[in-house]
Amino acid sequence: MSASSNPASGPSPAPGLARAERLALCDLMARLGPDAPTGCAGWTTADLAAHLVIREYRPDAGPGILFRPLSGYTERVRLAVKDSTPFPQMLDRIREGPPKASLWRLPGMDKAGNSVEYFVHHEDVRRAQPDWRPRSLPPDAEERLWRRLKMARFVLRKVQVEVTLVRPDGKTIRVSKGAGQARVHGPVGELMLWALGRGEVAQVRFTGAADAVRALADARWSL
Repeated sequence: MSASSNPASGPSPAPGLARAERLALCDLMARLGPDAPTGCAGWTTADLAAHLVIREYRPDAGPGILFRPLSGYTERVRLAVKDSTPFPQMLDRIREGPPKASLWRLPGMDKAGNSVEYFVHHEDVRRAQPDWRPRSLPPDAEERLWRRLKMARFVLRKVQVEVTLVRPDGKTIRVSKGAGQARVHGPVGELMLWALGRGEVAQVRFTGAADAVRALADARWSL
């Protein structure tokens, strides 16, 4: 009897957050085509796909994603991949995940490094479309993102306001220090989007000292 026909084998486990968001993003981009807008300034879906491909397939270009002095080389590689690789082929590479020799294949790397990446970029594409709606995330996905929200301390390091993120169940995390206190309220996924510079589309609300809230609303940052 095959494993698929053996009742004792049970259903296949659901993919983790990183894998689920990766596949959902690829399916969405395939439906929209290469020229659809995204929430990444100036990028189409083809631009975003090329970014995701070089992130996993071109380690020589990876450092420039985070370090501005190296960004020129990274951008040249990204554009070369975009121009030379058919859009469906880029999506196939993203679906497959990183090559076997990649550091991204090490145990735990996908969960640690890709859960936020693919969730945020999935929302970048979803929320750039005219009919988008907020979605509810499974509790385990929210917990994964909540644990990763500590990264906001790095992203918001230059914000001169004490910022505390507040989820609907009342749990909080302070992500910056400064003069005046502001609290940002919302579902975990919305807090993640806001913390990573997607304030125009993140469904959050602010409370706290009026000056601090104004300063926070006027601040701009990105990872």
